[in-house]
Amino acid sequence: MVDLSSDLDGFDRKILDVLAVEGRVSVTELARRIGLSKSPTQARLKRLEENGVIRGYRALFDPIRLGRDHVAFVEVKLTDTREAALAAFNAAVMRVPEVEQCHLIAGAFDYLLKVRTAGMIGYRAVLADKISTLPHVANTSTYVAMQAVKEEGLSPLAPQGASA
Repeated sequence: MVDLSSDLDGFDRKILDVLAVEGRVSVTELARRIGLSKSPTQARLKRLEENGVIRGYRALFDPIRLGRDHVAFVEVKLTDTREAALAAFNAAVMRVPEVEQCHLIAGAFDYLLKVRTAGMIGYRAVLADKISTLPHVANTSTYVAMQAVKEEGLSPLAPQGASA
């Protein structure tokens, strides 16, 4: 994967900042907000999409309104961490819809999962029937979130060291 961040100028960064908060903004409105005309804005947007900087657009759902308000973070330790074992775990965890995020970790455990369910009973079922049966799982540790303080980053290109 190529790092394109140094190729992004101020207009590109403004485009990304607007789209991070409001992905359905029209090109005309986007152009107005970043201070360019419509044609160059459209060309920049197309280039950002073609280069993979913008990977796609999607709707964000409110998990609480959908009855999925229980969030647990699960440390997963594997019995085997060779490439084949990691690949098998990765492929299998992708098929567990309750796992919102999965990160390979350098530390005392191998993976950190963010799991979202309707409640503790649902979480226990997911842990027992899905997570614990994933390939090469030795053990897990669960941490239940009491409150989400920040979940969505709205400005992907905020300068390093900047504070709100």
